[in-house]
Amino acid sequence: MKAPLPTSRQITQFIGYFDHLDGLEVKGWACNLAAPRVPATLHVIADGQEIGSVVCDLPRPDVQENIGVMTPNLGFCFKLPDFLADSKEHRIGLRFPNRSVVPCLATVDGTIKDEDIAVTLEPQFSYESCVDGFTRGALRGWVQRINTAEGTREGQCEVAVFMDGAPFARIRADRFRGDVASAVGGDANCGFELVIPKHRRQTGTRTIRFLAVPGDVELMGSPITTSLVDNKLEEHLLGVSETIARLHREISSLRETISNLLPEQRFNLGDYDQWARRYFNVLRARVAERRQQLGPDFLARGPLVSVICPTYKPDMTDFIAAVESVMAQTWSNWELIIVDDGGKSLEVAARMAEYCRNDPRIKLIRLKKNLGISGATNEGVKAAKGEWVAFFDHDDAMVDVALEAMLQAAAGLDPQVIYSDEDKIDQAGYFLEPNFKPDFDYRYLLGCNYICHLTMVRKEVLEQVGDLNASYDGAQDHDLMLRLTEIVPREGFLHVPEVLYHWRKTPNSTAMTISNKQYAVNAGIRAIADHLRRVGHDARVEAINDLTIYNVWWGINREPTVSIIIPFRNQAELTKECVSRILEHTDYKAYDIILIDNWSTDEDALAFCKEMSRNKRIQVLSIQEEFNFSRLNNLAAASSASEFLFFMNNDLFVDDPKWLKTIVGEAMAGEDIGAVGGKFVYPNGAIQHVGVVVGPDGVASHVHRGLQAHEYGYISRAILSHEVTAVTAAGMLVRAEAFREVGGFDEVNLKVAYNDVDLCLKMREAGWRIIQCNNFMAVHHESVSRGSDDRPEHEARFFAETQHMHQQWGDHAIYQHDPAYSPHFMLDQSYYDLVTPE
Repeated sequence: MKAPLPTSRQITQFIGYFDHLDGLEVKGWACNLAAPRVPATLHVIADGQEIGSVVCDLPRPDVQENIGVMTPNLGFCFKLPDFLADSKEHRIGLRFPNRSVVPCLATVDGTIKDEDIAVTLEPQFSYESCVDGFTRGALRGWVQRINTAEGTREGQCEVAVFMDGAPFARIRADRFRGDVASAVGGDANCGFELVIPKHRRQTGTRTIRFLAVPGDVELMGSPITTSLVDNKLEEHLLGVSETIARLHREISSLRETISNLLPEQRFNLGDYDQWARRYFNVLRARVAERRQQLGPDFLARGPLVSVICPTYKPDMTDFIAAVESVMAQTWSNWELIIVDDGGKSLEVAARMAEYCRNDPRIKLIRLKKNLGISGATNEGVKAAKGEWVAFFDHDDAMVDVALEAMLQAAAGLDPQVIYSDEDKIDQAGYFLEPNFKPDFDYRYLLGCNYICHLTMVRKEVLEQVGDLNASYDGAQDHDLMLRLTEIVPREGFLHVPEVLYHWRKTPNSTAMTISNKQYAVNAGIRAIADHLRRVGHDARVEAINDLTIYNVWWGINREPTVSIIIPFRNQAELTKECVSRILEHTDYKAYDIILIDNWSTDEDALAFCKEMSRNKRIQVLSIQEEFNFSRLNNLAAASSASEFLFFMNNDLFVDDPKWLKTIVGEAMAGEDIGAVGGKFVYPNGAIQHVGVVVGPDGVASHVHRGLQAHEYGYISRAILSHEVTAVTAAGMLVRAEAFREVGGFDEVNLKVAYNDVDLCLKMREAGWRIIQCNNFMAVHHESVSRGSDDRPEHEARFFAETQHMHQQWGDHAIYQHDPAYSPHFMLDQSYYDLVTPE
């Protein structure tokens, strides 16, 4: 059928027709009579909302013949999204660029209408799926949509979840499931994982249904009836928790009343995509508010930022997104230096040239041969004219306010290095795996390059530190950061706690896997070891499980004296076990033990004291006073002449002969290290302590509590040693000089609780660092020695000590924002729940 000629009413700049609807494909033609060789772009409308656009560049010789133009490329074909194929009526139409209606021939009687048409589209697909069940705190499974017409299998389907008949969640099945792709083919991004919030985990069973939408097709294996607890221990603990809740119903009722007055949506890391989409709007508003505060001169006269982007055969789609994320920056004073590292792709080269023609801020350096990531980056840095240099990968993306947020944070300060938080974005456009970083942490940096992206360094500092070293390729960024620490003081590193950078997560990207990058692991070992040699440290570096995370084992050229201080009352058997393990499992020589007998009355305890006093390593102090943990330890410390004091509970058991050498080596790795804590686990292997975070919402919280000892934790912080704001005195090595400088434990206001946290805060404010040493592990029978603070007889004292901490530290910056813990995490939760953006 020949294309109809336009009527006189239609003879305007744009002509064309919506010919017909073929399944989900909208077909027709259009032409811009003012520029017929330039394909027209039409807007596609569904139910009054624009859902896409289509370029009219398909051959339509019939139309060319009828309207007499020079090109046949006038046709279009647009596939409607699958969600419209839901057996419901929808109105479909198209608009010319001037927003006038594209006439429609796709009517039942063949008449031409200048309006949208009503259509009902039936689903053209089926599903294959499986519900795997509930494991490790999450509901898991997969689903693929099968296009019956084309035979393709698509992932990233939407799944509606119902619990006990009520809507519970809607999730997207977009997680990578290589096992599914290997078994049935199709898109590997078809898995789903729904983490059950802790407040929804209860004893008993729940019936859960899973429906693929559109179509409400039940997944294979649905419904399932399951308990939402992982094991008998968790079920038992939940039962105990429910019992305690009933016993404390009045307190719980009050807490619930207050909570209801302050409604808040809770997010955890499993909800990150939802959290992020809300967060980025809040971030933009925050940057805009700060922009008003700084005034127009800040934007107009601010520094030039040189963004260095080395490229080598990038995926075109990802590369375009990367460049356009720079072009979208609200900070306009930038230059983008693209270094084509011998890629020899004509398509990519043409796109680069087009960018340079259209925006003079974009520069291109073409290298005749491939120099590698370090060499290409160095060429870009040499050409940079900016005061600041930012490093940018060719397939990643910046948040549109990234550069402005970085420079706003630096305003009024004098940093040499600025770094932000980051996350990942997958092929489906979902945000995941956020890296919420601590403020500058040299010890953590030795274990992994946590700084990573987005990083900006002053150009003059880069020139001083030297080029990226190609011999460390794979870990060249890590090497650069370590070399920067050699010339930039701690206060020269500024952390901007905002997510400003997206790693692109594709099957072949570094963000997805390093399974084929053993060279990067080895390069990291060499970079850290060489850095430590340069700064005069004797240390051994090893990769953890062949990953780019590393253990540093410090060598010591002398053994400073250590006094191990252990208070106890009665409990002779427990204390004897603690002391015996020290004597049997310590290959360190220069230590003594100070036992503090706090008014023991048992005959066994008195006999134990007599027995211990015969050992030349052991001193027994008898203190006949009411229990005051702070005073007991202060008295013991006053009697010691050792360089280090190890405060130890009598329910902490060691069994690694190198335990004391390990923490002493950690303490001696820096003259400013005031205290070192250990990794303590319950008898069942679950983590009790890997550092303490502080803040007004919870005073002090043990993060990672409950994880198994072998688990990595958030960004490997349960396995890598790092700086913290506080550690527990259940096992804490303290430099005696630092202890005495800050006045020891507060024996007046903090007799039992929080005295260790208070001591650490005093040391931090005095300039001492606190290290959480995860290479030192011991078993802790927490509160066996004196009982829990949750017991009714302890509540008044515990409340008073809590109030004292708020009064003492409430207006201190380190208490308001723990520098070792992201402000995006809640302080009254142990599992990195996210603060609602506002």
